[in-house]
Amino acid sequence: MVRYLTGVSNAAVKAVAHREQIGLLCQPGNGYAAQISSFPFWAADNGCFGKHAARFDAAAWFAWLERNRGRASSCLFATAPDVVGDAVKTLERSRPWLAKIRALGYKAAFVAQDGIERTEIPWDEFDVLFLGGSTEFKLGDVARRVTAEAKRRGKAVHMGRVNSGRRLRIADSFGCDTADGTFLAFGPELNLPRLLRWLAEVNPFPPAIPAAA
Repeated sequence: MVRYLTGVSNAAVKAVAHREQIGLLCQPGNGYAAQISSFPFWAADNGCFGKHAARFDAAAWFAWLERNRGRASSCLFATAPDVVGDAVKTLERSRPWLAKIRALGYKAAFVAQDGIERTEIPWDEFDVLFLGGSTEFKLGDVARRVTAEAKRRGKAVHMGRVNSGRRLRIADSFGCDTADGTFLAFGPELNLPRLLRWLAEVNPFPPAIPAAA
């Protein structure tokens, strides 16, 4: 079963999020942390990918995690800072933060990047393996093998940038537990039914809805 986290929050998604068990992917600066209660679960990204990556501020990111630590129990993971497409630099950048993320009560996610097969993987220091990097890496044999090793070690696995049925099926075939994407950013009334069909294809049974406390 693959649970989906949307990188976009809008009225159409929030209206069905609890019923369809769709989570929210938040990061510093996008304001989505204020909407966590509209979703059954969430995850904390770091903002190291995309147009704001060059302005990443580790202190500001960690302060944001600290401010939201009261919601850590519903957070699937918090992603350590990484460097897109570079496993060596990602290891250097992430490692000092993994224990600090755990100390706040979050599950720490370490991002697998291009070249990870030639680097150390600090398995004991994180809880979730996040498949990032280039499209070729994310969907390739190395990512599949490192996913299998993560599962063997009892780690959860997440795949980023899953915006098509094909990618969701690949994530499922790898054994990923979760995936995220911004597919619902545009035309949510049209694309939400499509996403739900994709999820139904890889999840043959309806998602379990947690009982009310």
